[in-house]
Amino acid sequence: MPHRALAERRPWLLASLLFGVSFWFVSNGELPGMYQIAWKGAGVALLAAYAWAHHPSRQAHWIAWVMALGALGDMVLELSFTAGALAFFAGHLVAIGLYLKNRRAHPSISQKALGVAALIGIPLISWLLTRSPQVALYALGLGGMAASAWLSSFPRYRVGLGAMMFAASDLVIFARMGPLADSALPHLLIWPLYYFGQFLICVGVIGALKARGEFSAE
Repeated sequence: MPHRALAERRPWLLASLLFGVSFWFVSNGELPGMYQIAWKGAGVALLAAYAWAHHPSRQAHWIAWVMALGALGDMVLELSFTAGALAFFAGHLVAIGLYLKNRRAHPSISQKALGVAALIGIPLISWLLTRSPQVALYALGLGGMAASAWLSSFPRYRVGLGAMMFAASDLVIFARMGPLADSALPHLLIWPLYYFGQFLICVGVIGALKARGEFSAE
């Protein structure tokens, strides 16, 4: 879609992209703490606003809540790792409910296999990276979210891929707590994987709901 059309028809998405992409460049800059926290949360918060604008679809509101809890987690994480993780965990539970409500009728064997691998592998890898029971418990929700997204009837190469990117971002965070503690790689990967994962999830769900006739708004 041309830039002007995106700005006129989907201003929430354009604003989200502007904040989401630009945060990667300012995250290690001179911006004062609270401004940086607000900037960090704005990208996904604007995705929540975009999804909520597509009322009166209840499922659009569900994904809006997922995005809102993600934005809350983004900001609170800068103040308290545990509180931020709880916000994300709550978002994973809401997302799992949405994806289970929209289960794919007849997933292939390979799709089932990847879903099971995500469900089991993500918590296991998280534990091996950190040896933290709390991280492993959080990762159960993360793995459930990724697996249920992949096995849902939403587009796999938007929603499913976005969920896997989100999970990969968190795994890099956990690696930064262990083997990648002295590496610059996490800074390069964590935010792009996370933000564009959330972006794909949101636009994928909204696009699918619109295609199903749940609403006609842009």
